[in-house]
Amino acid sequence: MTAPDRADRLRALYQAFTAHNVDAVLAAMAPDVDWPNGWEGGRLSGHEEVRGYWERQWAEIRPLVRPTGFADRPDGSVAVTVAMTVRDPGGTVLSRETVRHVYRFDGDLVQRMDVER
Repeated sequence: MTAPDRADRLRALYQAFTAHNVDAVLAAMAPDVDWPNGWEGGRLSGHEEVRGYWERQWAEIRPLVRPTGFADRPDGSVAVTVAMTVRDPGGTVLSRETVRHVYRFDGDLVQRMDVER
């Protein structure tokens, strides 16, 4: 997959996440995806752990993540600058920050994501 293809794929993943379309996001991930648990701590492995994490998260908070930039790294990963706003279920803003999500791929599938602050 080329760099522009990866950026397009990642944009689509952020749109699907915002729409809470878990199946679409997971379809773009390796079955044994390694994912950060930025809300509770630790890491998750595989589709079912990631699905459960997002379902728990969305029951408590409303994260909105908007990609604002993409950069290919020499190691083959893609760094995405993300504007992130987190609200409680009533709409009150809990946090607003810019973070970097770093994706590693196995072929066309996301294999790992890390968060840099």
